[in-house]
Amino acid sequence: MSIQTLVEKIKEKGNPTVAGLDARLEYIPQHISGRNMMLHGETLRAAAESVVAFNCGLIDALCDIVPAVKPQAAYYELLGSYGAMALKETIDYAHAKGMYVIGDIKRNDIGATATAYAEAYLGKTRVGDTEIAPYGCDSVTVNGYLGTDGVEPFLKECRSREKSLFMLVKTSNPSSGELQNRDMEGKPLYARMAEMVAKWGEGLDTPCGYNQIGAVVGATYPEEQKIIRELLPKSYFLVPGYGAQGATAKDIANAFNDDGLGAIVNSSRGIMCAWKKTGNNGEDYKEAARAEAIRMRDDIVNAIK
Repeated sequence: MSIQTLVEKIKEKGNPTVAGLDARLEYIPQHISGRNMMLHGETLRAAAESVVAFNCGLIDALCDIVPAVKPQAAYYELLGSYGAMALKETIDYAHAKGMYVIGDIKRNDIGATATAYAEAYLGKTRVGDTEIAPYGCDSVTVNGYLGTDGVEPFLKECRSREKSLFMLVKTSNPSSGELQNRDMEGKPLYARMAEMVAKWGEGLDTPCGYNQIGAVVGATYPEEQKIIRELLPKSYFLVPGYGAQGATAKDIANAFNDDGLGAIVNSSRGIMCAWKKTGNNGEDYKEAARAEAIRMRDDIVNAIK
């Protein structure tokens, strides 16, 4: 699915947000994790099956109000081979429920290795005469700071399969400025990266007016958002940092265009761990996640009107 599909889902639901599925075992209610540990012991399999059950419950609770999910690959890699299966099951279930899937992988390498990453998450693997999609994400996050040869394999998948990318431009972490704000011939490095994103997106516009190559722009840096938006008027922004990292709805307004589109704001722990505020030991985790997702939607929509 292309960025066009994501924009249509955002319009349909009136909700420019994405739910991060970054589940650690401590985020999962004990009635789920305990059941799987009784079956499989204190094993990676038990942990992975708990993650899948938790994710599927969240997707059930959110799929009619939230347009997209964003599983972060690191949390699945923690669980070894079982985690890889959990990631695939999560992606497949989200697709079955009509959700757009952004694989938060932040991969980067060169040549054949970058090609392998791109084919794994966006493309297909050939086994004999059969082509199989290992993960089948609609979009992925990519670190472009190795330059064009690390990005081109991902662009190839975008061109051939109508996939999209979110390139790291200005990340939400406190130390991002150590490099990203360094002067590079009169402009900060993140602005130079934004110019590269515009170049990489040439020929990848969609009918909705937005390009297949988007940008990761942190909610914690509203002034930088404004600069990057001017450089990338046709790129969709993936905006991390809302909620748990301290940014508010007012901090993300500059990421949006005047049409109220152009950005999708992520919340992970805020939604996944909403049950911890209810005092019900997670029995109501689905209801708590849904209520927080609705609160977040309304908070952001009101801020960007």
